[in-house]
Amino acid sequence: MNSSHLKEINESELKSESLGRKIELLIRKIPPNEVNFMEITSIVGKDCLLLLTIFISIIFLVPVSIPGVSTVFGTAILLIGITRLFNRDLWLPTAIANRKLPSEQLREGFKRALIGFYKLEKISKPHRLPQLTSTGWIGHINHLSFILASLLLMVPFSFIPFSNTLPALALIFLSVAMIQRDGVSILIGNLANVLTIVYFTFLILAGGWSIQELLHFIN
Repeated sequence: MNSSHLKEINESELKSESLGRKIELLIRKIPPNEVNFMEITSIVGKDCLLLLTIFISIIFLVPVSIPGVSTVFGTAILLIGITRLFNRDLWLPTAIANRKLPSEQLREGFKRALIGFYKLEKISKPHRLPQLTSTGWIGHINHLSFILASLLLMVPFSFIPFSNTLPALALIFLSVAMIQRDGVSILIGNLANVLTIVYFTFLILAGGWSIQELLHFIN
């Protein structure tokens, strides 16, 4: 880890800003050349996993994401979801934790997506339908929805427009909901999961039909 460029954000800095401003602060802290997931975790701090999820999900708000990134970040978000479900410390496989990613591409992707995130941020309001964000079995359901979204993000359809965008929206709204205790955002996050499944089902069926037609044409 390049400690000369890597500076952990003070807890007071994170508390004093809106979610959008916090994301801007995180973007400015990215090292100049390459970054791995453990470095990103160090920037955010170990107690801010939901904010970290929002941070790494916003890059997928653009129609077509950077190839290969969804697998790395999706796996990390999946482990964050499992960590929260079982109330454990975050553990990452070495291959995921230390895989180098291009800082400049990530930074530019974050900046473009941040415009959309500011619009999404206006939708969420603290303490709406807080019963949907409570602990107990409802909390477990929310964490399972979070895990489902991370699995959908990992599906290797990144070359198809919006295939990463929908699960990223689910992750962002579910994370924002848990931070702000916003039940409406929980509902939006779950709706994004449903739309993702419908979209993927359509892609699979359309792909199967296309292959069948091609084989029929060849024969």
